[in-house]
Amino acid sequence: MLQACQAIAAQVEWGTIKASQINRALFKQHLYTRTKQNPNLLICTSREKRLSNFLLWQLAYTELYFTDTFWSDFDAGKFHQALLAYQARNRRFGRVKATQD
Repeated sequence: MLQACQAIAAQVEWGTIKASQINRALFKQHLYTRTKQNPNLLICTSREKRLSNFLLWQLAYTELYFTDTFWSDFDAGKFHQALLAYQARNRRFGRVKATQD
């Protein structure tokens, strides 16, 4: 994200864009992952419960799955468990779920 901010700031300094033109789409164009879709699911293995600055912008609406299983032991069965947990989630993308009375 730092490189993206620096590249955009340089464009503003050079006068090729105005600060008012900075938006999410422009920011995404400067990320290393600009040609990739944001992930829907991130599987964190080895009992880790942190992102360690990994894809912070891209993970805003990503579902996180934590497992105590180490990566070397994460087999097809464990992957299937992660997918089942993901399927059971109610993805709202920041929207509040409407209550039904």
